[in-house]
Amino acid sequence: MRDRNNISEFILLGLFNNQEVKKVGFLFFSLCYLVILLGNLFILTTIRLSQLNEQPMYFFLSYLSFTDVCFTSSIAPKLILDLLAQRTTISYNHCMTQLSYAHFFGGTEIFILVAMAFDRYVAICKPLHYMVIMSKQACRLIVLASCVGAFLHSIMQVLIALQLPFCGPNKIDHYFCDVFPLLKLACTDTFLLVIVLIGTTGMLCVLTFISLLISYIIILTTLRTHSSEGRRKALSTCGSHITVVIMFFVPLAFTYVPTGNSVSEDKVFALFYTIIAPMFNPFIYSFRNTDMKNAMRKVWLEKLLSKRK
Repeated sequence: MRDRNNISEFILLGLFNNQEVKKVGFLFFSLCYLVILLGNLFILTTIRLSQLNEQPMYFFLSYLSFTDVCFTSSIAPKLILDLLAQRTTISYNHCMTQLSYAHFFGGTEIFILVAMAFDRYVAICKPLHYMVIMSKQACRLIVLASCVGAFLHSIMQVLIALQLPFCGPNKIDHYFCDVFPLLKLACTDTFLLVIVLIGTTGMLCVLTFISLLISYIIILTTLRTHSSEGRRKALSTCGSHITVVIMFFVPLAFTYVPTGNSVSEDKVFALFYTIIAPMFNPFIYSFRNTDMKNAMRKVWLEKLLSKRK
């Protein structure tokens, strides 16, 4: 299909048209990206240098932080640079590359969030079998399966995009390359492709979100039989995870489920799962988590004291 294309690059329309707003946006998103990098790398390093890495929940959290950095890095730098650029173009090949990276890391994040919910379910509902079910080997296999599942999802998105013929307008009404905005530019009937994407990506998001909600309803029901101290500690970790799940999945569902048409509101929803959620994840998991706060004090205070000596 590539020989049917007469387009070698696309123009990203971005988020704003006003030049003054773009300058403010440049500063804002640069700060957001810096917070994402520092915050998630801080969480990742703290877990890897502490005993928390031996616990399945924090093992998954370290990979979630790493995935957040990679996911946002596949989108944010281009967004930030385009806010000051005169021509906000992206080549065809770079567009396909960005599409593949965004969906791979985004898919990996979805599966890791599911793994973290499963970990909490086993810990609270089947505590006697927890160490057997969530062994180190099982956790590694879950992460590997998450990457394989995300890779297959990413490949499907890229294969669909590669089959699209582009022979007319080349302006993408978005701030990064995604399938639905590209479908609007294709000079062919894309109705069936839209249905396929809604039935796969959209339903994957919805069904995953529903299954996560059901799992947490079961968890919260089970917590009734626990002591008040046990409920408090469990609710602390579960509450953090539920917050992250809602921040990530709700805007994702609004983007991919209803009609598949890319409208201006979709760009706003996309900001939540590409920028906002990755930025708040470190704060949500650290400030409300006693184990993380203790690990931070131990790891970083020890390093600071050892340097002074």
